[in-house]
Amino acid sequence: MNVECIRASESYKEVIRNLMQLYIYDFSEFIKCDVEEDGLFGAYPYLESYWEHKNENHRFPYLIKQEGKYAGFVLVRFVESEERSFFTIAEFFVLKKYRKAGIGRTVAKQIFNLHKGNWEVFQMESNTPAQLFWNKVIDEYTKGQFSDRIGDGKRIQTFTN
Repeated sequence: MNVECIRASESYKEVIRNLMQLYIYDFSEFIKCDVEEDGLFGAYPYLESYWEHKNENHRFPYLIKQEGKYAGFVLVRFVESEERSFFTIAEFFVLKKYRKAGIGRTVAKQIFNLHKGNWEVFQMESNTPAQLFWNKVIDEYTKGQFSDRIGDGKRIQTFTN
């Protein structure tokens, strides 16, 4: 499997913006959102911030390519507060035609390896497919060394790599 997870420079912003429409379409099963008057979903409110210089060390956009073709994207955040600091997956999207082929699992592990430290990965409580995916991937990646909890309508896996 020839999967690449590449850091998306600002020149790829439009590609991620376009793929975001497909992601929101898929995600609309779990959240209340409709297309707007122009037939598109509203813009992802935080996308621009992934290329702001002040966020260089806090937001990390990636494109997923399979055999040179776009297959999805990943948006990673580093959350820092007085209580704790951790990396998290803000958004993770693999096109349907590439799912069930291990691409998501491969990319998730690549992302974890790129960002060492504390991690908290969240899924909506209603998004059972995402919960199953992340529990399996994180269990494999950490060899079972993670915690799993439910809070604020989310399932959260926590680990350190």
